Amino acid sequence: MIAVRTTAGQVRGRAWGAGRAFLGIPYAEPPYGERRFRAPQPRRPWSGVRDCVAYGPTPQRRALMEVTAIPEPSIPGDDVLTLNVFTPGPAAAGLPVLLYIHGGGYVAGSPASPWYDGAAFNRDGVVVVTIAYRLGFEGYGYLPGTAANRGVLDQILALHWVRDNIAAFGGDPGRVTIAGQSAGGGSVMHLLVAPAARGLFHGAIAISGSPGDRTAADATTVTRELAGRLGVRPDLAGFAGVGELDLVAAQSSRAGIGGPPTREGVLGAIAALSAGLPMAPMIDGEVLPWTVAEGLARGESADVPLLVGTTRDEFSMIALGAAALFDDADPAGLLVGTGLRPDVAAGYAAALADRSPAAVLGQSVTDRVFRRHLLQWAELRAGAAAPTFVYDFAWRSGADGLSGHCLDVPFAWDVLAQEHVARLAGEAPPQELADAVHGAYTAFIRDADPGWPAWDAKEPVMTWDATGAVTGAEAYESARLLMTSLPAPG
Repeated sequence: MIAVRTTAGQVRGRAWGAGRAFLGIPYAEPPYGERRFRAPQPRRPWSGVRDCVAYGPTPQRRALMEVTAIPEPSIPGDDVLTLNVFTPGPAAAGLPVLLYIHGGGYVAGSPASPWYDGAAFNRDGVVVVTIAYRLGFEGYGYLPGTAANRGVLDQILALHWVRDNIAAFGGDPGRVTIAGQSAGGGSVMHLLVAPAARGLFHGAIAISGSPGDRTAADATTVTRELAGRLGVRPDLAGFAGVGELDLVAAQSSRAGIGGPPTREGVLGAIAALSAGLPMAPMIDGEVLPWTVAEGLARGESADVPLLVGTTRDEFSMIALGAAALFDDADPAGLLVGTGLRPDVAAGYAAALADRSPAAVLGQSVTDRVFRRHLLQWAELRAGAAAPTFVYDFAWRSGADGLSGHCLDVPFAWDVLAQEHVARLAGEAPPQELADAVHGAYTAFIRDADPGWPAWDAKEPVMTWDATGAVTGAEAYESARLLMTSLPAPG
């Protein structure tokens, strides 16, 4: 296989479908030893040709749970800040580029997932880059005296690598679209308003994104709680002596993963999710000087086209999966139990009076964590120099009857035949829907136009179900009830 020269040295890839893949290319020095909890450092040059034929070690040391919606392999090793390039082949030149940021709640996820296979995008003339970035406290824990938002800094350094190297793989550094799902979608929105990322990308796709927007005070509280649990000082010296797996265990305990199948347990989980993730990007005054909403209101990246959307049900299964617990409950009372003000809870429950108590509760967490932010972002960008396109993924899985979190990912990547897709989407998910969704993403990456009108006063939304149709924003109306009545996380 022909070697490709990068700024740090030559790399050799492998055949991948009709194209080539270069896996595990390091873009930064391993973030351990003296570099742990520090800003990433560009990779030092190597001699000879580096074989890049297998995925590199992952920042994820263990998956969020035994079975995750998206298969997310953990690969051991210290050289975790790597990226993967999928290219149509040696004749490729000047092609648009997709840089993809995986999700996982900012504490988990893996760029080595078989669902993030660039072959379909390569087939359609797009070079794909998938990246690893530090997770959990390693990437987002606040420690005075060292770099904040290290996971964001990793993503920005990966974008620098793409700018400097992607032409050698057939990509155009002037046509880079960043995309991500869940925490990856939130990362896209933070990069959209981050001054240090300005000019490094030219389009953005936020799939089911939820912002971090943590305050320094909240981040400090998390650090102190973890330090107390670990028995160390809440500073760099204290955490430097904590083993990585011990830190992962402590932050998982702090996040409250799991919980008993009781009414109180479900309400508590919804309240915690709605309050924001404990490990996530924070407003640090430098890397992220403002919240996503504040940055958009300032006009940051107003010249960058944006495609944004969610699934219809996202996290609704949290309540619907325990529906029997709520059969005799007052929906407004349940909502108050998750932290909503009584007046807001009453209005929301009344607007969804035709739904069961569990369905109202489930829709509320979907709206609070995801869909209200989408509406706010679209409206803040109304009148911007570049268009904003909105979609609603409404197709319901044959497995559980819902359009839940992560369901749209295999459609976007056109990988319906990959392992575990049937577990999430049911048997024989419609290929014609994958053609439509993947085709819209490709068109946006290539032409900054997915094929329907941009958001404006008429609020056009592409609703993806069995066929797809452009509608108004009716499906987002329940989220609108919460858009201005709740503070942003943080």
